[in-house]
Amino acid sequence: MKITVYLTGGIAIYKAIEVVRGLEKEGHQVRVVMTKNAEKLVTSNTLAALTKAPVLDDLWTKENEATIPHVHLAQWTELALVVPATADFIAKMSLGIADDAASTTILATGAQKLVVPAMNDQMWFNPAVQRNLTQLQKDGVRIMSPAVGMLAEGYAGKGRMPEPQEILAWVKTNFSSKLAGKKVLVTAGGTSEPIDPVRYIGNRSSGKMGIALAEAARDQGAEVTLIYGHITVQLPSGVKLVSVETSEEMEKAVLNAFPKMDALIMAAAVADWRSEKPSAEKIKKKSGQTKLDLALVKTNDILQKVSQLKKEGQIVIGFAAETQDLLTNAQKKLKAKGADYIVANDVSKGVFGSDEDQVIILSQKRKNTTWPRMTKTEIAQKLVSELLSDL
Repeated sequence: MKITVYLTGGIAIYKAIEVVRGLEKEGHQVRVVMTKNAEKLVTSNTLAALTKAPVLDDLWTKENEATIPHVHLAQWTELALVVPATADFIAKMSLGIADDAASTTILATGAQKLVVPAMNDQMWFNPAVQRNLTQLQKDGVRIMSPAVGMLAEGYAGKGRMPEPQEILAWVKTNFSSKLAGKKVLVTAGGTSEPIDPVRYIGNRSSGKMGIALAEAARDQGAEVTLIYGHITVQLPSGVKLVSVETSEEMEKAVLNAFPKMDALIMAAAVADWRSEKPSAEKIKKKSGQTKLDLALVKTNDILQKVSQLKKEGQIVIGFAAETQDLLTNAQKKLKAKGADYIVANDVSKGVFGSDEDQVIILSQKRKNTTWPRMTKTEIAQKLVSELLSDL
């Protein structure tokens, strides 16, 4: 494959050298384009030596006077990879600005574009950056979500560039993705069941796993709809977002969207019980009162309903969050719900809000598989790659 790698001026550029080497080791033909800011951190001589080809960094040199190098390279390219992608270069791509060799060449490129952002967390969460990322995804550009970890500023946050091996695996997955043109529905977060206008019944779900799954499916080319309840993390860009509060609202949204979907990943923590008669007014404490009795009624089982509606070709994946007898309870859930897969995890060990988890995959047709402890992002990528491979 003919891959053009764009290096921009982010401190994580030192990792990009390993990405270039990795692509070459995999047998790809690699060419490099660098911004002037990138060359303040790494010299073009280094990349030229690695690729055995000149680095394009200036359209106006003597060597380029009689040629149109950006158009020639754009036509040669089968895949364009921007790594690391700074906020500045992302903005240029989003707006179609062509004011240097890198931005001009990528604007002329019709090949699939993959972008690996890397920046400070405050820049990453800036609304302008998120708008630009959303626009790129609408334009068909695929974005690899940055990692959570130590930043150049000396503290941990989201914005760190993933490790080279993760990027190489992501590139391989995206270029040969089977999810292009597929529609995937993901649910995330917890539902909130009102007791009165002030209080509600909730749970400890952060929504991290569901959002990681939505991002993984999006990054592999799927058209993703994310139905989310109460969450404590940033919503992803490049997916259709549907906000709900109660289990009833979650049920209606899922049942409305599912018939048009190829797959459902039900990662939301839906309440099992709700107040039978929520009070229209705040329930006030009375003098001498020492307890409050609440009548709770069972909520509808969304996963079971959807599984009954499932047509041939559709895949349904549910989650089993347990605190005891994990395999026994998960096996019962798999049989009772009728889902294709159940992802079981023990939530008694600090899973809620954590960036890591350890899961067991139960299937109607395959043997149980225990996965090692990984980050939720890694679990999401592996789950989407393996369990949705039949779509």
